[in-house]
Amino acid sequence: MQTPYDIAVIGGGNAALCAAITAAEAGAKVVILEAAPKPYRGGNSRHTRNFRCMHSGPLGPLIESYSEDEYLADLLKVTDGKTDQGLARMVIQASEECLPWMEEHGVRFQPSLSGTLSLARTNAFFRGGGKSLVNAYYRTAEKLGVDVLYEASVTHLDVQDDVVASLEYSYQGETHQIAPKAVIVASGGFQADTDWLTRAWGPAAKNFLIRGTPYNRGVVLADLLDQGIEQVGDPTQCHAVAIDGRAPKFDGGIVTRLDCVPFSIVVNKNAERFYDEGEDVWPKRYAIWGRLVAAQPDQVGYVIIDAKSLDLFMPSVFPPIKADTLAELAEKMGLPVQKLEQTVATFNDSCGDTSGFHPTELDGVGTTGLAPPKTNWARPITQAPFYGYSLRTGVTFTYLGLKVDANAQCSIGNRPVSNLWAAGETMAGSILGQGYLAGFGMTIGTVFGRIAGAEAAKYAN
Repeated sequence: MQTPYDIAVIGGGNAALCAAITAAEAGAKVVILEAAPKPYRGGNSRHTRNFRCMHSGPLGPLIESYSEDEYLADLLKVTDGKTDQGLARMVIQASEECLPWMEEHGVRFQPSLSGTLSLARTNAFFRGGGKSLVNAYYRTAEKLGVDVLYEASVTHLDVQDDVVASLEYSYQGETHQIAPKAVIVASGGFQADTDWLTRAWGPAAKNFLIRGTPYNRGVVLADLLDQGIEQVGDPTQCHAVAIDGRAPKFDGGIVTRLDCVPFSIVVNKNAERFYDEGEDVWPKRYAIWGRLVAAQPDQVGYVIIDAKSLDLFMPSVFPPIKADTLAELAEKMGLPVQKLEQTVATFNDSCGDTSGFHPTELDGVGTTGLAPPKTNWARPITQAPFYGYSLRTGVTFTYLGLKVDANAQCSIGNRPVSNLWAAGETMAGSILGQGYLAGFGMTIGTVFGRIAGAEAAKYAN
């Protein structure tokens, strides 16, 4: 079936919208094919709060400066060097011009949240959160004449001789085929397909929770990989954080994240500590805790804090478990009582002078002679009442994806697919090998969405 569209954008989140807006402004006729119903449009972008932005001086809500080299150093630290530094630098450099672009297209910002996030200098927070950003972009896209189809699930892209000849999607109970001049894939990872997660991770994945949209099932990703589109990334690598064990299986969002770990001890079901809770400030370490918990028995962990730490972190969406004694807390949480009491006592005995305690920065208040150590914010857990949370692995998005070049273009072997680009989580593995840096996913999506939109429009025109 012939189509009037120059460009089809697959997906409806931040990267897709940035691509669609950029392409429409360049004169292309664009359609967005969003698998979710309208109330759930926006993919994981609905749940975001901020994006990480380089700046040479105060910029919008951002204070002081955040240099390219410091930004890259932060990224290399959390990824343990497993990142494409060329693409990473490109994204970092482009991030500074993104903030005013976002404002020009309806996004509004606010001062950063206080508490353990400590991001006033590095991350720009969206007023109204990610849902507000998504709504602003949809309003802008509509004004530019972009058509949007909701509950339009793309099932197949027909790649012929290094060209996407057509694509198929289901919509309103029927299968449709269109042949746009160019296609931009921005439909996320495969994390909502728990069978795929289990094939990658093994049976442990059955205990994972999916923080984001249930519509990112990797259908388009699998279809393209099966046709030989070059892939990147390890299927077991992902942005995974430790979230409240009471969160729903899907779509719990960012509010289910727990920020209490730096002020706690974390134990497994045997009441044993297994990692340094105070290794670094939380924005640089929260994303490793999903994998840490995944490696524990039954893929569960338990946070233990006391009364003096309760108000030091972002309030949790579910109230903590409360008890007057550690023994009572252990019973309520299903932990071995004597072992938890012993673990806490050993930790308390290893704590020294706490006069330098400072909750929002590295304070060096650490333990002595304890394995694993706690290197910052180590205060004895002594003040009743005591509180606890259960932790589960919450997967945000997977890193196995479509490999792209600096123009966001996909390829088969060394041959570019002339009319296929990718942006956002579906190609983030091109930059991220492991780990995660707070707000960087939105930066990747914004930068590569704009690049993909501009390149696709240039090709279509």
